[in-house]
Amino acid sequence: MAKSQQEGMKEKIDPAKIPAHIAVIMDGNGRWAKKRGAARLFGHKNAIKAVRDVTEGCAELGVKNLTLYAFSTENWNRPKLEVEGLMSLLVSTIKKEIPTLVKNNIRLQPIGDIEHLPIDAQKNLQLGVKQTEQNTGMILSLALNYGGKWEISHAVKKLINEIEETKVEVDAISIDFINKYIDEHTTPEVELMIRTSGEHRISNFLLWQAAYAELHFTETLWPDFRKEHLYHAILDFQNRERRLGMTSEQLIQK
Repeated sequence: MAKSQQEGMKEKIDPAKIPAHIAVIMDGNGRWAKKRGAARLFGHKNAIKAVRDVTEGCAELGVKNLTLYAFSTENWNRPKLEVEGLMSLLVSTIKKEIPTLVKNNIRLQPIGDIEHLPIDAQKNLQLGVKQTEQNTGMILSLALNYGGKWEISHAVKKLINEIEETKVEVDAISIDFINKYIDEHTTPEVELMIRTSGEHRISNFLLWQAAYAELHFTETLWPDFRKEHLYHAILDFQNRERRLGMTSEQLIQK
């Protein structure tokens, strides 16, 4: 798409209705590589441009929270060489992108079972968190070794320990109480979830946080995803009526 057309799409976006939290299932890297007769890792390497474009696009629009599904708990089942290549790519990419995050006032926040990632990956994540912790702009959450069911079970374990230690009454356990033990408890609920590559499922991603998310599916493979695709997803979001359990008439009265 020409830059003028891209800017035209951007101008149609209502700045007053920007989703506070966008989550992206970055899918299609392997198929993108296969179309080019290359190994799957080639697709992962070429997906970095899409990550940069979407992160920059969200920050420019004033999105407060962006969560990217980078590596799921199920991805360990992929071929060993692909997993090793992904981990190596993760380490090098985080190290390389930290200055850009600092420059753009973006704060890095990893979520997931980080303790079971390779040591190099853990160290670079910690470095990224440390060097961006003073940033006050958009929060970029990387979901690594992450699964929604894992996150909820992990929260339950922490909750049980809390109950045993403080003798919390059962009646005191509310949705807000449980929310404190969820990895992304400091960020608002997901308002817009985007999935690329034509698949129509959420694949164990942010099950708790996406209870009322608007879902946007696109045929575009992740390495080809650019700002114009982001703008299209946001315009789609803004054209929907978010009733959150209420009726259209109730929304009008509000």
